[in-house]
Amino acid sequence: MEKRIFERYSHTKDGKFIIDIAAPKIEDLYNNYDKFAPYLKKDLEQGVVDYIVDSVNDLGNESFSIQFSIEAALDNDSISRLKMSVSKYFLYLQDLEIRELKKMFRTSLILFLIGIVILTLSVWVNLHIEETKTIINRVFAEGLTVAAWVSLWEALATFLVNWMPHRRQLKLYERIIHAPILFKETPTI
Repeated sequence: MEKRIFERYSHTKDGKFIIDIAAPKIEDLYNNYDKFAPYLKKDLEQGVVDYIVDSVNDLGNESFSIQFSIEAALDNDSISRLKMSVSKYFLYLQDLEIRELKKMFRTSLILFLIGIVILTLSVWVNLHIEETKTIINRVFAEGLTVAAWVSLWEALATFLVNWMPHRRQLKLYERIIHAPILFKETPTI
């Protein structure tokens, strides 16, 4: 399977895979919703972002370059703006991912603290329930115990399981931010 995926990409002279993105002009790589924003502050077209992310996922740990094949003539100013735009946009996505990771950690911590409080209350109730062994008291005490363990389990599961996809995404964005960006003029035929 991996070999077939790798055959989809060409290589640079030094053996890096090339993620090639073709467009008639540089402006086509940007989102049209913010037409009047300078290119450094514009969002990249979502299709371009998805293609880059999917390609980097396909390549796994292999080294790569991102190449923009543009039909229109390229000048140094346009090239530097696009390089800056790609870097800034993926830095922005990285910041969003960090924000989501912090939110997940905060939720996990809150659930953990709630679980500890309920568990403490459960232990206290179970110690004092020995004197009055009514069925309602026992059900209440067992309910507290179950609620405490559910809260603690959810906190640990959130922390132990859900942080890995965020970490992988952060590493992926980091690789894209530091990837060499190449340009190729492809005149129309």
